[in-house]
Amino acid sequence: MDVQQPRFSEQEIARITARIDRPVVLVGMMGVGKSSVGKRLATILHWPFVDADDEIERSARMTIPEIFESYGESYFRDGERRVISRLLAEDATPTVIATGGGAFCNPATRELILERSLAVWLDSDVDTLVERTARKDNRPLLRDGDPREILGRLREERAPAYSQAPIHVISANGPHTQTVNRVLEGIAQWL
Repeated sequence: MDVQQPRFSEQEIARITARIDRPVVLVGMMGVGKSSVGKRLATILHWPFVDADDEIERSARMTIPEIFESYGESYFRDGERRVISRLLAEDATPTVIATGGGAFCNPATRELILERSLAVWLDSDVDTLVERTARKDNRPLLRDGDPREILGRLREERAPAYSQAPIHVISANGPHTQTVNRVLEGIAQWL
């Protein structure tokens, strides 16, 4: 559990949230910490948290690995776009949303996120991604090969898409609260 406290006071956080008129969407590679950081960020902002992957599984009544296995990645990406569109509806309340690693790489999904939310790219080096993704065996894209090679290749391929997010934050080893503080700093500077 994180022991470090957010470096922003309640008053500073209230000023930041008062100026954000849209959901905050975390994008980046699998294993970068979008869900963990997102939950902590939502708690600090006093906003709800939504994990898009959980919403996809709930809508499909299947796990993501089952969707990939039964229907393929293209089908999954289309469902992912529809779920994110629903989460970012015009009347969406302030929310922190964690997306799947490939969501922001889909041009239609990326356009939707950039238009209707504040996108934050969480970024990590490959070593950190390998360590974090090894903790779970639910990553369909890592099942058929060397995870280090796959993560390195995906990170390089996806960087041009991720770099379109207006806020870029490094998620390094250490307590996730450090990354949450960096996200808050990035939002404060963006505002």
